[in-house]
Amino acid sequence: MIRGSIGFYFTCVKGSFEAYGSEFAVVGSEGIRFSGPVQLYRPNVALLLLNAQDELLICERLQREGAWQFPQGGMDEGESPLEALHREVEEEIGLPPRSYEVLESRDGYRYLFPPEIRQRNRRKKAKFDGQEQTYFLCRLKEGAPPINVDQIPREFSSHTWVKPTLFDLAWLPAFKRSVYREVLRDFFGVELQAREGSSAG
Repeated sequence: MIRGSIGFYFTCVKGSFEAYGSEFAVVGSEGIRFSGPVQLYRPNVALLLLNAQDELLICERLQREGAWQFPQGGMDEGESPLEALHREVEEEIGLPPRSYEVLESRDGYRYLFPPEIRQRNRRKKAKFDGQEQTYFLCRLKEGAPPINVDQIPREFSSHTWVKPTLFDLAWLPAFKRSVYREVLRDFFGVELQAREGSSAG
């Protein structure tokens, strides 16, 4: 019997699966047996875009007033994280890759969807329990076109720029806050707390 843990895509004789951080055992010819629940994370990329004043781009989600976040999106099969970033940024805010410089990237940021979202995903036959994100810190280049959230399909109703220290965790649903707190700490050395009197669903 072979025991261990996995954090990557794994293929065996019985078939294939995608799992992260799950304990498993390979038992003879029976294949793989898990000792706990398997949580599946969709690969995802997110943009931290700085302007000349070192302010961060944030976008307000369509039909969710007060729900501000960084542009993000899932990776398509066969894409690298950078390719996914370029595609998502152009699809969501209209910026071609030549209009910004990638300064740094960090990965391994994970969050689980709350139970109601996971149940809805299962009804839609979506297989993921959460997302694992790669964040890209980028700088808007001089002469870049304006941010344009009027895309098809439309993800955001508006956008603005804020100093990293002024990002309010209460703009986010609760399940995303720990990741944003880590991201702002890792990239900018900022310790964030949700402010009272504001919230987002």
